[in-house]
Amino acid sequence: MFRWERSIPLRGSAAALCNNLSVLQLPARNLTHFGVVHGPSAQLLSTAPEGVPLAQRQLHAKEGAGVSPPLITQMYESDGSTMVYWHALDSGDATPVQAVFARGIAASGHFICVGTWSGRVLVFDIPAKGPNIVLSEELAGHQTPITDIATEPAQGQDCVADMVTADDSGLLCVWRSGPEFTLLTRIPGFGVPCPSVQLWQGICAAGYGNGQVHLYEATTGNLHVQINAHARAISALDLAPEAGKLLSAAEDTFVHIWKLSRSPESSYIEVEHCHGECVSDTQVCGARFCDSSGSSFAVTGYDLAEIRRFSSV
Repeated sequence: MFRWERSIPLRGSAAALCNNLSVLQLPARNLTHFGVVHGPSAQLLSTAPEGVPLAQRQLHAKEGAGVSPPLITQMYESDGSTMVYWHALDSGDATPVQAVFARGIAASGHFICVGTWSGRVLVFDIPAKGPNIVLSEELAGHQTPITDIATEPAQGQDCVADMVTADDSGLLCVWRSGPEFTLLTRIPGFGVPCPSVQLWQGICAAGYGNGQVHLYEATTGNLHVQINAHARAISALDLAPEAGKLLSAAEDTFVHIWKLSRSPESSYIEVEHCHGECVSDTQVCGARFCDSSGSSFAVTGYDLAEIRRFSSV
């Protein structure tokens, strides 16, 4: 069971974007950072363990900067205090009616991967020290806009699928990261977009626009489990790696928590429903676990000027 804890106020409501909540826990400093997009800015909040707000900062989209078009990817220090890098997006062959944007971001080792409107994934190499960030590679596995990117540590294993990218057509591309990223397999779509993906111990979890969650074997692309999880489009997935818990949230106002495991006899992927939470009268657009054990989670909603927190009892 989970109970509704103290909410965290926002200066403005969350935009109606899928995956519109990021959570960074800093146990050494006893802090949790929350990030939410609102219009042309991102709100970054720091809280104490009980959800008490300590600081709030707004990061505004950099305009102009001598680039055309003025659409860029920006990177900041984790507390939002300093912008350390920006990269102008190339509009390429976009027609005047096509939107040019970046969507989907994840870190893999010392690389940061960013999805784009064209289906390409930009790979930035981040140095251990200093601001000398460089665009090292562009991955060309998709033909439609990227929706989400997920990674997990490869832990030194060879031929391990440690990144998955999704797009508006529902296509998933599974990659192995490294000095040069390698495309391992493609998982075809079936006519609906895939707004959110996650990776955990070789399992690829994908949430779709029809409310379904699919669990695939990441290296082969084989479908193991299909869950009719929600009545409307999935808006966010998240994983608590220590417990193997999967969180799904959708536009139907519900957040569900599932337990993933593998059968000891067959190594087949198994799933168990653990909890369902209705966030009443809310179009949920972001949801994330607040810790790696899955004992608490947070939710954002369109036109909701707060982050709602829930913890297990």
